[in-house]
Amino acid sequence: MIRRLGGYGGAAILLLLVSLVLTLRLGSVELPAGKIASILLHELPGIGRWFPQTWDDSASQIVLKVRMPRILLAALVGAALALAGAAFQGVLRNPLADPFTLGVSSGSSLGAALIIFFGLRTAWIGQWTLPLTAFVTGALTLFAVLALARDRGRLPVHGLLLAGVVMQSFLGAAVTFLSAMSDRPVNEILYWTLGSLNLRGWDYSAILLPYVLIGGAFLWANAGAMNLFALGERQAGHLGLDTERTKSAVLLVATLVTAAAVSVSGVIGFVGLVVPHMIRLIAGPDYRLLVPLSALGGALFLMWADTLARSLVVGTEIPLGVVTAFAGAPFFALLLQRNKRGKGETA
Repeated sequence: MIRRLGGYGGAAILLLLVSLVLTLRLGSVELPAGKIASILLHELPGIGRWFPQTWDDSASQIVLKVRMPRILLAALVGAALALAGAAFQGVLRNPLADPFTLGVSSGSSLGAALIIFFGLRTAWIGQWTLPLTAFVTGALTLFAVLALARDRGRLPVHGLLLAGVVMQSFLGAAVTFLSAMSDRPVNEILYWTLGSLNLRGWDYSAILLPYVLIGGAFLWANAGAMNLFALGERQAGHLGLDTERTKSAVLLVATLVTAAAVSVSGVIGFVGLVVPHMIRLIAGPDYRLLVPLSALGGALFLMWADTLARSLVVGTEIPLGVVTAFAGAPFFALLLQRNKRGKGETA
């Protein structure tokens, strides 16, 4: 397992580094890949003196202050959503589960929509008012869903999914109502619910990084338990796993990671659904491989999705959630059809 993880992980990290240089190159101002590599190496302590500056300061500003923060934030958001998606699919044993199954995205969206609607973006703690509110409402949504689904101390899978659908529908309707009532020329609520990384600086990555690192480490530590869940909850319990406690803990951490990502990027769908399945097709169903590789795959996926969003149409930025939906919706339909066919064959 360690050898396979090293092989797949090394290939994924290499792809990430190559993609970093390539995505830094693309934009309204194209920069040569060699110049970008030199700018990045120049900033590294210890070896920077071997790469003296031969480029304009404007090139450094574009790379280090405009594109790099956005691309790294895209990587962190993608990693967070893919990690959560792998965890949801593992403990719920549902191939169609993703980070938004339990209504967390709608909860975060409602908090952000209220802040935008009442003009409170910088009311209490400056630019962090909206992300913090979105995070809190997303976490509160999780606790409400868990309370609604709990049945005599247990968390049945069908109850969780049903409670999540109910909560997502209700909160989604509230967000739609606020969006319809907004009289602003540019509907900020609608734009936020479509997801974007525009004008996000280094501070946003600093907020999200601890959630990805700590949450990812916790989920990876429970990868063996997710493998046991694949056998069924009863069999996992017979093997000594506290299924209810483990399920609650994994869902809580995965949801908090999702809420943190949504709070800085808006609603970006399908990443947690598509990426774990792609990794599963490549590396197999072992969650000890699936969890860390999903994080790397999610980072890679969203880096390129955001690059398409900002460079596909000249002079216009496509909402990031639209790009991921175009990629994810056909995959979801294919997966649903395959799932139905598999059930038909076993009937």
